[in-house]
Amino acid sequence: MNTEINFPSKIENITLAEKFIDDISVEYRLGTEIYGNILVAIIEAVNNAILHGNKFDPRKNVKVIFTKDTRNLTFKIFDQGTGFDSTNIPDPTISENLENPHGRGIFLMRHLADEVNFFDNGREVELKFKLK
Repeated sequence: MNTEINFPSKIENITLAEKFIDDISVEYRLGTEIYGNILVAIIEAVNNAILHGNKFDPRKNVKVIFTKDTRNLTFKIFDQGTGFDSTNIPDPTISENLENPHGRGIFLMRHLADEVNFFDNGREVELKFKLK
């Protein structure tokens, strides 16, 4: 199965990503733990694409592609921004960053997904969740 959604970079469109994940959860009868991990990680990635990647520009789209194989559920999130250096992300757990209102999304993705990869200068993030 290969499924995708596309939507303009408006914060209210996060609900489209939530419904997309809910539909996948129902179709594949996901347990509550993996569902929760997927929901939070994908919403963080979509939020980053809208906010940081596309800078809330509704003329730019966010695309989410879902694939499933025998071992993994894989989500790829694409934005149309200028990209970023995914190797140089500040650690949100160190004291000088604790009060920062931003900077936890990638940290959460890396802790909730089994694998996180960035491509195309950070404009594409791939999150893999192992089927148990």
